[in-house]
Amino acid sequence: MPIHNAPEPTDPPNPLPKPLEPQTEDDQAQRLSQQRRQRFVDTLGAAVAHRHLVQLVLAKPQGAPAHLHDWQRTQVRLIELRGEPHLSFLHRHSTRDITKNLPVAEGLALVAELLGRPFRNAHLHTLTQELQLTLSKKGKASLQVKALAGTDGAAAAPVTPAAPASHDREKQRWLSLQRPFLQALGVADAQGHLVPTMAAKWKQINKFVEIFANALASSRLAGVGTLSVMDFGAGKGYLTFALHDWLLAQGVQAQVTGVELRPDLVKQGNTIIARLGLQGLQFEQGDLRAQRPVDTQVMIALHACDTATDQALALGVKAGADILLASPCCHQQIRPQLLAPGPMKPVLQHGIHADEQAEMLTDALRALLLQAAGYDAQVFEFISLEHTAKNKMILAVKRASSKPREPILAQIAELKRFFGIREHCLETLLASATPTAR
Repeated sequence: MPIHNAPEPTDPPNPLPKPLEPQTEDDQAQRLSQQRRQRFVDTLGAAVAHRHLVQLVLAKPQGAPAHLHDWQRTQVRLIELRGEPHLSFLHRHSTRDITKNLPVAEGLALVAELLGRPFRNAHLHTLTQELQLTLSKKGKASLQVKALAGTDGAAAAPVTPAAPASHDREKQRWLSLQRPFLQALGVADAQGHLVPTMAAKWKQINKFVEIFANALASSRLAGVGTLSVMDFGAGKGYLTFALHDWLLAQGVQAQVTGVELRPDLVKQGNTIIARLGLQGLQFEQGDLRAQRPVDTQVMIALHACDTATDQALALGVKAGADILLASPCCHQQIRPQLLAPGPMKPVLQHGIHADEQAEMLTDALRALLLQAAGYDAQVFEFISLEHTAKNKMILAVKRASSKPREPILAQIAELKRFFGIREHCLETLLASATPTAR
């Protein structure tokens, strides 16, 4: 019989897979962060596809390239160019603005790239919901989602870009879209119709005028024939022009001055004033930090970052202004001073909670300090602002009669002691304030 050689032994054709390494808490946290970032980007893409995007704001930069050290924030909105949707990026720097319009796919890729490098905060506004993505310095992501009233937060049927504007027009408005300054600023077209992409700005303008009108009616200035207004950080002047126009419509002879750091915006504002032949309105170039008190009855400072809000409020107090309006942005001075007293330690160990508490305490102390300076002050929700993700306003109206300061000063001292606050910028500035008598 023939002899056959036995085959050489071989490895099994399908060896058992190696057991998976157990996931650590860091791995799980990283996966969750990636999921949150992806959900944010996917929601943005869906909002663009359905024409639901109102605005995206990227803020809190860190580690920007050296040549972009003054990069402050980026705003993104949906526009149409040559019949095709595009994302318009407005990159805001301390002394200039840069606008770039990109095709949707390229724009969405850029947003994903900018998240975390350099921006750590992203606030997305759509017709149905608001999302806020916050990234820690180590890349850990937290996501807050808020469905808007009357919606379930889900994507709805596609609508035209003009839909929000038509809905917006149903509400009471304090200004007319027929006003020439609105056309000059691009809020309305030549026929006096709202430009769809300016719906959010139009809402902001009217809300601001409403707040000011109510403050004026409750102040010592009610019924005056003349009024002086200083608007610090006026930007393109949307609110500066609007306030001047509304005051003139009330029969008030107003002198409104918009102070802005960027010379191109100052020139643009004054060019529009000259073209429209407006009286009692001007723009001046100036840095809030270098301003000296001037006699004014109304002081406005929107989007002033960190202690710039304190400097503006102190200027208003020293000038003896009857109405102060500020929309604070960033709260960096108080944050590193805060203690986590007793049972609050597990709450404040989370960075986002500590940031929120710093914001809350900073503005609460501002309101108390203004009350001690002779004002009725309140902090309340404004509306979504174009220049910042923050949504808060401080309103202070000078009281007709004085109130004891001691109880308020005692509250300030107790808050500072409890939270370990050594210094509040507004308190320091007001210590040397000598208000102008009226």
